[in-house]
Amino acid sequence: MMIKALLLRLKLIVGVVLVIVLVHILNTLLSGQLNQFGIYPRDFESLHHIVFAPFIHTSTGHLLNNLVALSIFGAICLIRSARFFVTSSVFIIVTSGLLIWLLARDGFHVGASGWIFGLWSVNLAMAWFDRRFTNIVVAFALLFFYGGMIYGILPIDSSVSFEAHLFGAVAGVIYALCYVSLQVRARKRLRE
Repeated sequence: MMIKALLLRLKLIVGVVLVIVLVHILNTLLSGQLNQFGIYPRDFESLHHIVFAPFIHTSTGHLLNNLVALSIFGAICLIRSARFFVTSSVFIIVTSGLLIWLLARDGFHVGASGWIFGLWSVNLAMAWFDRRFTNIVVAFALLFFYGGMIYGILPIDSSVSFEAHLFGAVAGVIYALCYVSLQVRARKRLRE
């Protein structure tokens, strides 16, 4: 049973990576034409691109950086459960995408960076909202190895969507708060 669950989680993360790689190959063959399916702030025709933008990357370097981070932070979420990874990912993609659409600078915003920052922050925030030993150990490890990501939310490079980073991180914290709140309520109901 445990091996079956691990295989499902492995298939899930590998499937996500394969979809992103295939989209990048297609975008490369089309000379970057898929970039137009990124999020363009306050353009109503671009609103539904929120679900496509995280899968589109502008270069192979952009793709590789994001795949490594997405695999690491996704795997940490998958340790909790496949459902946790999927629901947190959907929440982060939609919430950060809406915030980008509402508040970001003009220009197409693409890439999995917001999703990555969301997965990073959800794992950090779980330690704050649910102070279990495992959550605290994970948060300290993330801070030690990836604490420098905090600088990614600053507007340092005009070619990088710091807004995606910032709003992804915000979405991750919100998801962790909601998740823990729902867990606490469920435990209370079981005791009653």
